[in-house]
Amino acid sequence: MYGELNNTMKIGIANDHAGCELKRQIVEYLKNELNISAVNNFGADIDKSVDYPDYAKKVVAAIESKNIDYGILICGSGIGMSICANRNKYVRAALCNNSELAKLSREHNDANVLVLGARYIHIEEAKVTVKTFLTSKFQAGRHLSRIDKL
Repeated sequence: MYGELNNTMKIGIANDHAGCELKRQIVEYLKNELNISAVNNFGADIDKSVDYPDYAKKVVAAIESKNIDYGILICGSGIGMSICANRNKYVRAALCNNSELAKLSREHNDANVLVLGARYIHIEEAKVTVKTFLTSKFQAGRHLSRIDKL
């Protein structure tokens, strides 16, 4: 189930040192190709080693305070960011290496944070994954009771 891309949505994006280049390209894609102007960069901008939880928590706080609609987190594997983000009850972060997983994360799990592993996804696949995540809609129905149990 795909919806229209909402250009007024607010996106928060954060990364550690391993995700600098992918983040830069995703921000450019969001702004220039998807025409989403409200992209908040909470991430590291240099490839000097940093601690991913410090950056994941910035997106988590923005989700919790409703300052952003969706988050995108990027680290080397995506695993650390996923673990950190999912410690918050308002976040459903999904590590997605392709667009099919992104679609299912939205449709079945109502994920509000997309996590990408910079070392495991090519930029073109990442772009399709981001767009799919942002245009897929939660199906509710039988999935709603499962989300409520989280």
